[in-house]
Amino acid sequence: MSTMKAALIEAQNSEFKIADIARPLTQAGQILVRIKAAALNPLDLKIRAGEAAHARHPLPAILGIDMAGIVEAVGPGVEGFRTGDEVYGMTGGVGGLQGSLAEFAAVDADLVALKPRNLSMREAAALPLIAITAWEGLAERTRVKAGQKVLVIGGGGGVGHIAVQMAAVAGAQVFAVDGGSKAEYIRSIGATPIDYAKETTEDYIARYTDGKGFDIVYDTIGGKGLDAAFQAVAKFGHVVTSLGWGTHSLAPLSFKGATYSGVFTLAPLLTGEDRAHHGEILKQIASRVEAGSLMPNLDRRQFSLGDVGEAYRLLESRQAEGKVVVDI
Repeated sequence: MSTMKAALIEAQNSEFKIADIARPLTQAGQILVRIKAAALNPLDLKIRAGEAAHARHPLPAILGIDMAGIVEAVGPGVEGFRTGDEVYGMTGGVGGLQGSLAEFAAVDADLVALKPRNLSMREAAALPLIAITAWEGLAERTRVKAGQKVLVIGGGGGVGHIAVQMAAVAGAQVFAVDGGSKAEYIRSIGATPIDYAKETTEDYIARYTDGKGFDIVYDTIGGKGLDAAFQAVAKFGHVVTSLGWGTHSLAPLSFKGATYSGVFTLAPLLTGEDRAHHGEILKQIASRVEAGSLMPNLDRRQFSLGDVGEAYRLLESRQAEGKVVVDI
């Protein structure tokens, strides 16, 4: 039996254990990927802690939602991939599907696409979850277009920095709310930075829209961020969020005749439905990356499978300066 190394957790918030386990077999509709890089997301922290009711993962488990790697084998019924292809995707780490913190994974071929040719494995692994989430919000829910004023709440974060770039390349005038330390980076990707510690929602609505509000508001942080989004949207505008949990007053939205959409990127993984749509989005993302209009922001620190615990601690510390990626 062929084996592989994987990082396992055996209980909630337990330390990672590097173990030799059986290499997965490729079933119909799957490809076997030799994983080269796995990106971490804040959601991974919640899954590890057992705090993500919407993203349960039975233990013991291999975590890791995002990956990039090389096709090792192609299962029956799979078209469009062959051995040696470099691919990327969000393929597991939730709902009992093996995650990416392992040397190999047998994944649904519908969930992946050929990785952008101009990105390293590390860079490609950083993209799937955040890029699909940004795409569904802007290209599908709001259909952002030139001339609109777009506000991204959490614009320097994972989903946020991709959403900013997507809106900017569409020709929108983009504004991004985040901490002051991210202002220079936010400017560099095409948005006007707004420091939440220095300006209230009322302040920046007045300053940048003459009190009218923004045509599109993408909230990426939830909670108070979503409340601010309802306040900041213009009449007949649209609010979209990737973290629409909790209880919120819809009055500010309703009084302006504005509309609201939620994005739940995990749905195809958890339900098995519409997975091919993720693969199609990743193809679109790859085209944009190769055209030079989209680029992920990575933390400069490098981690291997053996020190994945350190990578998680960096993510928990909120000191990461971009996506945290583990080399496999």
